[in-house]
Amino acid sequence: MNGFFLVIPIILIRYAILGMISKAALQRAAYFAPLQGGEKFAFAMYQISNTLMFLYLIFLRVKTEPPIFYAALLVYILGMVLYIISTVDYARPDGNGVNLKGLYKVSRNPMYVAYLIYFTGCALLTKSLLLFMLLLIFQLSSHWIIYSEERWCIESFGAQYTDYMKKVRRYI
Repeated sequence: MNGFFLVIPIILIRYAILGMISKAALQRAAYFAPLQGGEKFAFAMYQISNTLMFLYLIFLRVKTEPPIFYAALLVYILGMVLYIISTVDYARPDGNGVNLKGLYKVSRNPMYVAYLIYFTGCALLTKSLLLFMLLLIFQLSSHWIIYSEERWCIESFGAQYTDYMKKVRRYI
C-alpha cells in the first residue's frame, strides 16, 4: 500500500470532521498567533517539514512484515484516535473560547501530541528514518509555534489561561 493513504484520515479529521462540527473551529485552526523573532524561522520550518512529510509519503510503501507492523499499526491507530478526540474537543471550547475539557484537561496541546504519535506510526509503518527525521523537525518547530500561541492566549484570555497553564502541562 502506498504510504500516502496513511495521511488521508488526518486530512479528513482536520478538515472534514472539524468543519462539520464547527465552521468557526475550522477558521480558528487556520489562524496562527503573531510570531516574534525566531518563531518566524520556526514557522517556516513547521510549514516546510509538514508539507514534506505529506509529500514524502507518496514515495513510501507500508511495510507489513510482523512483528513491527503490529506495533506500528497500534501507534498509528492510537494517534488517529487521539487526534479525533482532541479535534472534537477543540471544536467545542467553553463560552469564552478556552478549551478546558476532554483531552485539554490533560494537555494544553493534545492535537500536537496526537499528531506526533500519528506520524510516528506512519514512520514506523513505512520504516522510514527520513520521515521520522522530518517529524522531529516538525515537532521542534511546533514547540516554538506553541510559545507564540501561549503568548496570544495569555493576551486574549488573561488570568483564566495563566491559571490553566499552572494546572495543565504543555504536552503530557
